[in-house]
Amino acid sequence: MNKSILSMTLIYVTYGEMGSVKNVFLILVLTIYLASVIASGTVMLLIYLDTSLHKPMYIFLFSLIVNGIIGSTAVWPKVMNILLTDDNTVSYEGCLVQVFLTASYGACNYTMLTAMAYDRFVFIFQPLHYHTIMTPLKVKQLMFVANLMPAAVMLGQTYIASRLPLCRFEVHKIFCASLAVVSLSCSGSQLSDLYGIINTILFVVLPVFLILLSYVKIIVLSLKASTNARKKVFETCSPHIITFVNFSLVSLFSLVYNRYNSFIPAEANIVLSVNYILFPPLLHPIIYGIKTQEIRQSFSKVVKRMLLY
Repeated sequence: MNKSILSMTLIYVTYGEMGSVKNVFLILVLTIYLASVIASGTVMLLIYLDTSLHKPMYIFLFSLIVNGIIGSTAVWPKVMNILLTDDNTVSYEGCLVQVFLTASYGACNYTMLTAMAYDRFVFIFQPLHYHTIMTPLKVKQLMFVANLMPAAVMLGQTYIASRLPLCRFEVHKIFCASLAVVSLSCSGSQLSDLYGIINTILFVVLPVFLILLSYVKIIVLSLKASTNARKKVFETCSPHIITFVNFSLVSLFSLVYNRYNSFIPAEANIVLSVNYILFPPLLHPIIYGIKTQEIRQSFSKVVKRMLLY
């Protein structure tokens, strides 16, 4: 690609429409971003240090949390810098990097949630063979597919977007996303549209279908089981269900946001962005930390050790 195109400057129009909301938004972003980093770091450290948490579910959770940190860090430090300096510009190259990272964040969230759903499915339906099925090799393979395949595909999407000639330079969002960049081009791209549809099917529709199918089967099985068995199934699956429902709802909001952002006021732009890429990285470690007994016990042990010393 021509280096002069990469060095072009784009303008985030939404920031100019915020007015007095800027200061409130800055405090909100800073508070939640720092809280998400602390919560994520705490759960990741527990998983890393406590050998009792070296299980497939927690390895997948570790990856999900890392993905959340990458996604939020791709957006919010830049947002805070703009709010502090009033410099609402970004290079086209920087915008494309943000497109890749935020697209990978969304796709990897769904693929990792699918891997976690598969893990719970095997745990419930094949409890005696769980460890022979979910071997370290199988976990590595699932991690590889869930992380690298979406990243590779989103790199292709970003490349296609980067090849489009620009005729407009105003981004009507608070961060760069694929559709926002495509909308700046002089003409639409059928290849970009087709690629986007395929990506949606691969990394949204298919994962949602597989996750829902697994939980329908789990619910049907639990209805036939005893009360204690149903309680155990709920305790095992509830953190994943809450995380999945939460991210699916914010993804739906994000879809509306991406399709109709030109017609959405600045305040709604802020709310939709926060729902998609600020709250989930905070909520995911908190949900698992509160709802998962093993993580609670691990955290309690660490606190007790600290108090003793």
